[in-house]
Amino acid sequence: MEVRVLQTKGEGEFKQVSWDKPEPGDWQIEVQAAMTGVCRSDIDMMNGDFGPLPLEMQGHEGLGIVTKVGDKIHDVEVGDYVATRGEPAYADYYNSKLEEYVKVPALEPKYILEPVACALNCIHQPIEELRKRNGGRVLILGSGFLAWVIYNAMYADATLDFKDVDVVGSSNRDLWADKLKSEPDGEYNVVFDLSGRTDIFDKPILREHALIVFGAQKSVTTDFGNLLWKACTMIFPSPRHPGFYQSLRKAEHLVRIGHINVDKFWTKSYNRETEWQQAFADGNNRPQGYSRGYITWNINGN
Repeated sequence: MEVRVLQTKGEGEFKQVSWDKPEPGDWQIEVQAAMTGVCRSDIDMMNGDFGPLPLEMQGHEGLGIVTKVGDKIHDVEVGDYVATRGEPAYADYYNSKLEEYVKVPALEPKYILEPVACALNCIHQPIEELRKRNGGRVLILGSGFLAWVIYNAMYADATLDFKDVDVVGSSNRDLWADKLKSEPDGEYNVVFDLSGRTDIFDKPILREHALIVFGAQKSVTTDFGNLLWKACTMIFPSPRHPGFYQSLRKAEHLVRIGHINVDKFWTKSYNRETEWQQAFADGNNRPQGYSRGYITWNINGN
């Protein structure tokens, strides 16, 4: 089936092109796009900072309606709503594999779950290492979307017991209130690095055997000497990890029951027919009050 899809080749813009979408396989569903988040990684790809990924992998924060199911699929039906990690969610229709989607109750931006799951995966992928350090001090570098979800999800996990959690950042002060700090304070057993800062390499903030969870892309020049001397453990959470599906399921549960409230982060909707170019422009320039944007398709004329 020939569909429209938004594509970038890393030359500073997205363009609308045609794509011959294959029929879903036995272990796939077909999804009609309803909403797709504009991720910072999409903007970086557009600007040529990495990639670009192949056409069939562009757009990964999907939310839509199941329109076809493969012969081996039994967890959803045609007409169900699903949040997807499968790509390309910038297409009008796309296929998603088993365990790369989860059923959701409504087509609302809070159920664009992939970025929430990415934050939860920063906890779930290194969960055993985190439990070893229960009772220790935690530092979250960054105060954006991922940091907010990680902070709240840590307290939702009954197996974790961290009472001393510092958050260093300058954005979203209205959400964090008095929790934000401008600089790290002392040494930490766990550091979630979600920023472009270099604190873990050039400041004395790590205790021996510290765990460092990298949740942001950045370029660093270092000899790793301090990390080696202190026998630190480094983990790089990724949606490509086999356990990411559990993070996607957990995201649906926590959002549905209201334990994770991300409504204030989804600040701007862009009509697929008339405003999609502005969606990428704002994602790149981030006007005042902008946090995360998403493109909305007109479903059944609505």
